[in-house]
Amino acid sequence: MRQLLRCLAIVILVPLLGGCSDDPPSARVRNELATKANVQLKQSNGNTININDVGGGQVSGYRDLVTGRTEVTAVIQDEAAAPTVIFLAEENHNHTIVVVNSTPPTLRVDTESK
Repeated sequence: MRQLLRCLAIVILVPLLGGCSDDPPSARVRNELATKANVQLKQSNGNTININDVGGGQVSGYRDLVTGRTEVTAVIQDEAAAPTVIFLAEENHNHTIVVVNSTPPTLRVDTESK
């Protein structure tokens, strides 16, 4: 009986301990405009990620980020304004940077759990 209880305890504890890992935050770009956008993400560690040539109506793939403050700037084809937004990149979350179809264009960050 004791061996059965030990085995049962191991079967329960191993998945619980293994499920505690944190996934790094990630980000992608969704461009709601008709023109191309180039997006730069300045991370809290000083590194920069560029997600370039996101066509109108397109969505890029996800890129891993470091946890912390992230400043986003978009350079949009045929637009003088370069909108910016700041958000907190959190572990276990996907962030979608949306280039909003407005005048002038703006940025919004949508966040969801992984």
